[in-house]
Amino acid sequence: MRKFHPLMILATLALVQGTGCQERSLPAEKPKSGLDKVTLALNWYPEAEHGGFYAALVKGYYKQEGLDVTILPGGPDSPVLQLVAQQQAMFGVTNADNILFGRAQQAPVVALMAPMQNSPRCLIVHEKSGIKSFEDLHDLTIAMSPGAAFAEYMKKKLPLVNVRIVPYGGSVAPFLADENYAQQGYVFSEPYVARKGGDPRVLMLSDLGFNPYTSILISSEEVLRKRPDVVQKMVAASVRGWIEYIHSPDEANRLIHQRNPKMDLATLDFGAKAIQPLVVDDLKSDEQIGQMTRARWRQLADQLIETGQIAADKVDVDKAFTTKFLKAGP
Repeated sequence: MRKFHPLMILATLALVQGTGCQERSLPAEKPKSGLDKVTLALNWYPEAEHGGFYAALVKGYYKQEGLDVTILPGGPDSPVLQLVAQQQAMFGVTNADNILFGRAQQAPVVALMAPMQNSPRCLIVHEKSGIKSFEDLHDLTIAMSPGAAFAEYMKKKLPLVNVRIVPYGGSVAPFLADENYAQQGYVFSEPYVARKGGDPRVLMLSDLGFNPYTSILISSEEVLRKRPDVVQKMVAASVRGWIEYIHSPDEANRLIHQRNPKMDLATLDFGAKAIQPLVVDDLKSDEQIGQMTRARWRQLADQLIETGQIAADKVDVDKAFTTKFLKAGP
């Protein structure tokens, strides 16, 4: 869920390039409305992980910056990196590991701001199983996305004695039916659903040491070169949106529900509360939301290299992100 397999990224990029897909030209001048029209491609169906972007839209922050933003919903295997790299969308939302995978395959995408300082990625196990840490994972089945970065990290770091790993199917139904079953999730999503009929205990992947920035706003190197003014406005409004969302999420949640009716307001309210500490973490002020550090990017790259998912000579972390459009320092 919400993840690209590295080989799938490469295959999709090759397909886009091979079809001779025409790049969408960058806006050379403002339309009659006086607003620059830009598109933001999501990595999943609209939900709480996109809350700040919808808050910026519904509160008018993008328009106040002179932008007419269209948010494109995603879904399973949404080709966000390819859309942005080929300029079919000026901006996109994805996670840090996907950016490094993409850049290793020559996708010229760049991270601009990271709303979540801590990853929401988790594993849910049954409370009655007695499992209290990742080291307790043995004699059970774990459902995880095949080849996902966090899954490869877990297999590298943990003994996983007598553990059967099966593909994650996107539902908590198998979890609820089997006490010896664990599965991947996002802390603001699957645990909430599972609590309606089960006893989930949450194990955060960040506690194991795998903690990539999440729901990152990205653009392409060419957009950064040719339209830095638009990038600056998009980042500024998005930061304002995330500040709004962690304090007053209701209006954005209603819009998300309209765009994705399967995501009910109770789930979104739970999600907004669960996301708040992930966004704020140990930042000194709200204005620092979105900040990224080279140390975190370097750590992630080293983990992907250690697990054999990226070759050491394929990634330059200094080109994978920029903080120059962010107002406050880390």
